[in-house]
Amino acid sequence: MKIFGFSSNNTPAQLVDQPTPQASGRDLLIKIDAIAVNPVDTKIRAGIKGNLPSAKIVGWDATGTVTAIGDHVTLFKVGDKVFYAGDLTRPGCYASHQLVDERIVGHAPKTLTSVEAAVMPLTSITAWESLFSRLRINRENDEGKNILIIGGAGGVGSIAIQLAKKVAGLNVITTASRAESEQWCYERGADHVINHHGEMILQYRTLGLNDPDYILCLLNTDHHFAAMAELIAPQGMICSIDGTQEKHDLDCLKSKSVGFVWEFMFTRSMFKTSDIIEQHNLLNTIAQLLDDGKIISTLTKTIGPINSDNIEWAHKQLLSGSTIGKLALTPIEA
Repeated sequence: MKIFGFSSNNTPAQLVDQPTPQASGRDLLIKIDAIAVNPVDTKIRAGIKGNLPSAKIVGWDATGTVTAIGDHVTLFKVGDKVFYAGDLTRPGCYASHQLVDERIVGHAPKTLTSVEAAVMPLTSITAWESLFSRLRINRENDEGKNILIIGGAGGVGSIAIQLAKKVAGLNVITTASRAESEQWCYERGADHVINHHGEMILQYRTLGLNDPDYILCLLNTDHHFAAMAELIAPQGMICSIDGTQEKHDLDCLKSKSVGFVWEFMFTRSMFKTSDIIEQHNLLNTIAQLLDDGKIISTLTKTIGPINSDNIEWAHKQLLSGSTIGKLALTPIEA
């Protein structure tokens, strides 16, 4: 198999030939058809210390074809088309092949191309778990409640808007900072868009809406914490995916009986939780929603094949903080 791996954090990914691994247990061996890039790729790369003796493979979003299965696999067969986000504790998808536990893999949407499907797993899992596991939004009984999504035009925001609006029936207020990202949010189903670089409290209150029952923060928790604490409705819930560098006083949430929770989509695979198979079920649900046309792919650009130059361009684009939707790459060329 071929991989593009990083030997240090300040050098481009290099092409390396490695033995193709063997599937055992509940693992699938997957031939990769397309991948997507995510901010976590750049964070893991940045965390490499010194020079590694063997190249590190990053990447946690892919579609592919099952070419071999372990002896305990029950959910898939050879030839199945799949999509998945993978496991931070194992090698990533900047490769021609990858081993992945079947319990975090879903059957790929039938109506999407490989690149359209590859951009969906990580952000869909993150958005779904944020909304329905962490914030505990009730898909049957919470219709009409307000949610504020901070950072609506990025990868997670692009799918969170759709799920909140089209699956849960919420009134979606989101944030964007440019005209093109504002338009993107409206096209995904947002009811209102405000600017997170402005006075967010004033902008929200100017809309004349009840305070949000739910807030999902997808960027800069430190910067937005005070505004979230002020805006959140009594007995509301706040969820963030963005780690903090500062200390925050949670006592400011006490009088409203507000909950603050984190979402990290790799928790189940990292800790091998007893409900790890829920990510398989979740991805199958996302695939069905896509095939039914209830939600749409968040792909905005297919860069080209997985190679050093394209990976470098994609990482620079992610680090610019101006990416709308998701970026995909096609397989490593023979």
